[in-house]
Amino acid sequence: MMTEAGDERGSVLPLGIGYALLALAVVLVCINATSLHLSQKRLESLADAAALAAADGFRVAPTASGIGIELDEHSARRQAEEVITISPVDAHLVSVTAHGGNSARVTVRATWDSFLLSVFVPAGVDLEATATSRASLSG
Repeated sequence: MMTEAGDERGSVLPLGIGYALLALAVVLVCINATSLHLSQKRLESLADAAALAAADGFRVAPTASGIGIELDEHSARRQAEEVITISPVDAHLVSVTAHGGNSARVTVRATWDSFLLSVFVPAGVDLEATATSRASLSG
């Protein structure tokens, strides 16, 4: 038995709307995932810059074998804080530690919020990055 042409009109419309909503959800998740990845990379770059600045917080000290360097944690922390203060990344300094007298390890933390409001992505993801830099005397 043949049906009338008017009976099937609009039968593909719900399927098309469903696919469009699914595609929109995938695009929103991809945009937010990219934003999260870029935020983590920015935070890692900030940790690298802060560790490099902290490694410059050393003082030259005499040793048994001549002259060496010794990292001053207070000076290292101050220099790392200066880098974080002028950075456009909204992060805060967690710790600055000296290792072996000539290495500085800096940890920074930030919170990422979703780029576009999305029910598929959690809000307020904590990000953390740690970097180490070593100072040395050359020559």
